[in-house]
Amino acid sequence: MSDTGTLPGWLKPANRLVKLLHRLGVPLGTIHIITIPGRTTGEPRSTPVSPLTVDGRRYVIAGLADSSWARNARAAGHGRLTRGRAHEDVDLVEVTDPAVRRRVMTAFPTEVPHGVQFFIRLGIVEGAEPAQFAAAADEVAVFETRPAAHRPAAAQP
Repeated sequence: MSDTGTLPGWLKPANRLVKLLHRLGVPLGTIHIITIPGRTTGEPRSTPVSPLTVDGRRYVIAGLADSSWARNARAAGHGRLTRGRAHEDVDLVEVTDPAVRRRVMTAFPTEVPHGVQFFIRLGIVEGAEPAQFAAAADEVAVFETRPAAHRPAAAQP
């Protein structure tokens, strides 16, 4: 599949609403907010994500491997996951092992069913079948989230 699809026009306003609700302490389903320092400005940049757990490890997926938040995650290597008023500082490690990427993508349609439509809309998959997601593992960015290593307060998002 190609990445020629586009995200729906309502997504940016919806993301703003989701971020606002989280700031008010209202968590929504599996959605968390990931905040990562911008790669050029260092200013915090936030976007909704849905972490999933596979083989006891937690991951987040960027449907567009070259999205701003994925590039920021690669550059910073850390961020903050927020759900409602709870937050957790995490290290972000991009997964390069193809077998692990396939396992994570295979689990996605079951673990995060509300996210399937975004992958379909982007043209990454045609349906919600786990095999289609596994086949698309090389087209997305997969990051493992780990408890943050100690770093100076100035380096926190």
